[in-house]
Amino acid sequence: MKNIYIIGVGLIGGSLAIDIKQNDPEVVIHGISRKQSTLDEALSLNLIDKKATLDDIGNADLVIISIPVDATVKLLPTILDKISDSGLVVDAGSTKVDICKIVENHPKRRNFLAMHPIAGTEHSGPSAAISGLFKGKTNIVCEVEKTTFKLQEKALKLFVDIGMRIRYMNPEAHDKHIAYMSHLSHISSFMLGKTVIEKEKNERDIFDMAGSGFASTVRLAKSSPEMWTPIFKQNKENVIETLKEYIDNLNQFKKLMEKDDFEAVYNEMKNTNHIKQILNGIA
Repeated sequence: MKNIYIIGVGLIGGSLAIDIKQNDPEVVIHGISRKQSTLDEALSLNLIDKKATLDDIGNADLVIISIPVDATVKLLPTILDKISDSGLVVDAGSTKVDICKIVENHPKRRNFLAMHPIAGTEHSGPSAAISGLFKGKTNIVCEVEKTTFKLQEKALKLFVDIGMRIRYMNPEAHDKHIAYMSHLSHISSFMLGKTVIEKEKNERDIFDMAGSGFASTVRLAKSSPEMWTPIFKQNKENVIETLKEYIDNLNQFKKLMEKDDFEAVYNEMKNTNHIKQILNGIA
């Protein structure tokens, strides 16, 4: 795969460009964006080798779509229209059901691989791209059986070569699990930030009193609303179910505090400490 086109050269697309290029310097990275300023910045940062447009996609060995999920749903059928029979299109979206559904009957469905590299930071844009972002991270692939074997084989090797683990899952299971493991944490972070901003009107107090615990918990509130609003919309049912369970747990914790039942408060936290062993196994 020597001609790779990346649609959306931000954190994910740009970081993929860096790692792919480091692994194979012969690859030519083409950038596509609706904003020329984004492509200019990507060029200046050496994330891409050339600018391109959607009309150039017929020359691609691989197209990586890394744009908001609502834009992916709109654009994906057109991209598949343009891809050659020997080219492959992959997306990096955080939801999979709507994306897979929009192309389920497309004549070139076998030229598409639905995936979700679970990696990122709270930053966005070309300047957020970093080397090694995907090393040791999981890439969830959905409906792999619907993609031409030779094309999926080349793509999966490319992602394994930059350090990713591959896991297979159906789109429905992906969206349900990711609501708990990613989407809920972003909502929690946004709402914690909102609560503190509304309560602490003095920004200097927030700056002076914010410890590492607050900073790490609210870090995701710096994420792009333009990216996350479409994600919550596409995964609405799962996110609402997740929020209900989370709110129930918060209310239960509040009731224990109101009853001065601090033994139960201790047990709630002690039982949850098991998460350390789970996460240490992932690290």
